[in-house]
Amino acid sequence: MASAPVRTNNLEAFWMPFTANRQFKQAPRMFVSADRMHYTTSDGRQVLDGTAGLWCCNAGHNRPKIVEAIRQQAGELDYAPAFQMGHPKAFELASRLTQITPEGFDHVFFTNSGSESVDTALKIAIAYQRAKGQGSRFRLIGRERGYHGVNFGGISVGGIVTNRKMFGTLLTGVDHMRHTHDLDRNAYTVGEPEHGAELADDLLRIATLHDPSTIAAVIVEPVAGSTGVLVPPKGYLKKLREICDQHGILLIFDEVITGYGRLGTPFAADYFGVTPDIMVTAKGLTNGVIPMGAVFVKKDIYDAFMTGPEHLIEFFHGYTYSGNPIASAAALGTLDTYQEEGLLTRAAELAPYWADALHSLKGLPHVIDLRSIGLIGAIELEPIAGLPTKRAFSAFLKAYDAGLLIRTTGDIIALSPPLIIEKSQIDFIFDTLKDILTSLD
Repeated sequence: MASAPVRTNNLEAFWMPFTANRQFKQAPRMFVSADRMHYTTSDGRQVLDGTAGLWCCNAGHNRPKIVEAIRQQAGELDYAPAFQMGHPKAFELASRLTQITPEGFDHVFFTNSGSESVDTALKIAIAYQRAKGQGSRFRLIGRERGYHGVNFGGISVGGIVTNRKMFGTLLTGVDHMRHTHDLDRNAYTVGEPEHGAELADDLLRIATLHDPSTIAAVIVEPVAGSTGVLVPPKGYLKKLREICDQHGILLIFDEVITGYGRLGTPFAADYFGVTPDIMVTAKGLTNGVIPMGAVFVKKDIYDAFMTGPEHLIEFFHGYTYSGNPIASAAALGTLDTYQEEGLLTRAAELAPYWADALHSLKGLPHVIDLRSIGLIGAIELEPIAGLPTKRAFSAFLKAYDAGLLIRTTGDIIALSPPLIIEKSQIDFIFDTLKDILTSLD
C-alpha cells in the first residue's frame, strides 16, 4: 500500500541524506507526528518505531519532561555564545552527565552530533599526545566495517566502503584492524560470540608495522551498529584495552549508539567492564529531539591541556552551538526521564524476552544469521545474486506498509526500539517480520 500524496513544497528541493532520492520521491513515506512508541503517517496510519528513530529516541516520542524543558528554555534564554561565555544549563548538564559515566570521566566537551563528537575525540587524542611531549604519535587506528560518522576524520577511521569511496584520500596516517564478523563460527549467537578475541591482536600487528610510538589512538564501537550489529567476541575489548595500555595508545569508544541505556547499562563500557580513555556520545543524549553530542574524557587528559598562562585558550576547538541552551535543557529533561522511568537499565530486564523473540526467526527463508545484545537485534539475509541490498530493502518497504519501522544496512535488518517498549510490542515486531520474511523472494 503506497502512501497517499503529501501536500508540501516541491520534493525535489530537499536532497535527502543516505536515501535513494529518486525512489523515495516517487512514493514518499512521510511521518507527520509521533507519540511514545508510534509514528503517524501522512495517510493516518500508525507505525511502530522499531529503530528508536535512528538509534536515538531511547525514551520514545513526545515525552512531557523533554517537551516542557525545551518550551521553558526557549522563552528564557534561546542562545548564548560558548566562546569565553557560558550559561548555567551547560554546566548543570555536564555535572549531571559525569554522575552516570564510568568512574574517572570527569570532563565533558559538547558538540552537535555523533560525527562532530568523533572528530572532536580524534583531535583531543592527537593534541593530548603533543601536550605530553609525544608529537610523534599522529596515527589513528580504526576498524573495518566501523562507522564513526560522516566528517573527514570519522570516515577516515571508519571502515564502511560505501561511506568512503567517493571522497578521495581522506586523512593520512590511518590504518584499520579487521572486523569481528565471523558467520562460520559465531552464527545465531545471543550476546557476545565465543570466537574471535584473538582479532584484537591486529592492533599489535599494526603497532609493529608502524612503531607503537607513532600511534595516538584507536577508535572502535563497542557494538558496531550501523554496519549491522556486530557484537564483540568475549574478551576482545579487554584485550584491546591491554594492548593500548602496553603501548601508550589512547582507547576511544564510540558510544553514539550504545550510550544511554541501549545495552541495559548506562554505557557499553559498563556492560563490558572495559573503560576507555575517551568516550564519544550523541543520539540518546537528548533523545534525538535536538542535535547534541558529548565527548567524555578522563581527568588526566583534561589536565594535560590546563598548563601555561591562565588567560590563554588551552584547546583551539569548538562549535557555535557547543552546549546550546535549548539542547542542554532537552538533555536535562531526557536525563530526568531516564532516571524517573529506570530506562538506563530497562533493556537488561527485556533482553532475554527480546532475544527469544528475535531468535524465533531462525530457519525462515533467506535468514543466515541472527544477533542480539541488550535491546539491539540484527537479521542477516542472504543477498539476491547480483542485487545486493534489494532483499532487505524489500523487507523495509513491506514492514512500513505493515505498520513497522525497521532499519536496513546492506542485506541486514537492524532493530533498536525505544527503551519504553512493552513485551506485546516486541511480539508485534517479530510476528510482523515473520510474515514478511516468509513472503520475500
